[in-house]
Amino acid sequence: MRVIVVGAGVVGTMHAWHAVSRGHEVVQIERESEARGASLRNFGQIWVSGRAGGEELETALRARELWEGIGRRVPGLGFRACGSLTPLRTPAETAVAEAALARADAAARGYKLLTAEEARALNPALRGTFTAALWCERDAAVEPRTAQLALKEELLLSGRYAFLGGREVREVVGNASVRDDHGDVHTGDAVILATGAWLGGLVRELAGPELPVRRVRLQMMQTDPLGEPLTTSVADADSFRYYPAYRSEALDALNAHQPQDPVAAEHRMQLLMVQRGDGGLTIGDTHEYEHPFAFDTVEEPYEHLTRVVETFLGRPLPRIRHRWAGVYAQCTDTSRVVHRQQVRDGVWLITGPGGRGMTCSPAIAETTADQLGW
Repeated sequence: MRVIVVGAGVVGTMHAWHAVSRGHEVVQIERESEARGASLRNFGQIWVSGRAGGEELETALRARELWEGIGRRVPGLGFRACGSLTPLRTPAETAVAEAALARADAAARGYKLLTAEEARALNPALRGTFTAALWCERDAAVEPRTAQLALKEELLLSGRYAFLGGREVREVVGNASVRDDHGDVHTGDAVILATGAWLGGLVRELAGPELPVRRVRLQMMQTDPLGEPLTTSVADADSFRYYPAYRSEALDALNAHQPQDPVAAEHRMQLLMVQRGDGGLTIGDTHEYEHPFAFDTVEEPYEHLTRVVETFLGRPLPRIRHRWAGVYAQCTDTSRVVHRQQVRDGVWLITGPGGRGMTCSPAIAETTADQLGW
């Protein structure tokens, strides 16, 4: 079988990975010279802790297993089973964590409530003020800016994979064939459109104007090296307000009696933080849903995140080296893990994983491969 994958972000690359792993030929086409979208502009977190119970959690856990296996084969991914800590500062925040521990699937996530001393034993860089922490053992991380490149280099070793950058697919030709903007036709037995947040043009033509997917904009930043290891990923209690696993009466009480900081509420924020291979910290993020998106970044969210991080670290944050915005595609029904649609004979659109893309892409692609009988 010959598979044409359109898009070189993590969703497209994982479809290429599964196809090659099952013995098929793959041509992957990317409109940029290399992927530059949400797959590179994220935390690189394999985030199990906050996923909704049921299909979403099952997908994340399967993806976590796949990421670890691929990471052993491709060291350039920078896979590390670092887990995550959410420091807790008030009884209301601790009550939400305790409610999460009462979930039937808490053990599958690796939840444990730690004292502040136990949390600092796991992550000595957390010298700031908090009274307890929620530990999630199953969370992990990779290096988002280099992961696709490392996967591509491994795929090229197979001899059954070709990468064509700087080409935009403009047209589906017949069954399972596409024409790019160079006029070249690429013929296969299946076409996977993994175009990320690019939802216009050919995608609109094939899927129609009522595609149940929206675009979401975020802001993030990265610092100079911390100068010491941050041994786990770190979240704050605003992540309880964002992730569905934490919905409970305790969360309702938190929202009622401990309102979110006004800046965080305005920008629909949570703190997530992970250390990069060079020692810098990737920190975010905001969520903007209303179109048209602003073209500039806003400073107040960065100031808020800096304050929160410094309360956990108990020290000034290193100099901010990079600030950026990104856009990802999310199903409008946020309970759906992904939008998978056959849009023509032999052509499937895979989009809308939202903030789950980096976490869940290996399992999303595996499901596609299984359903298509690869």
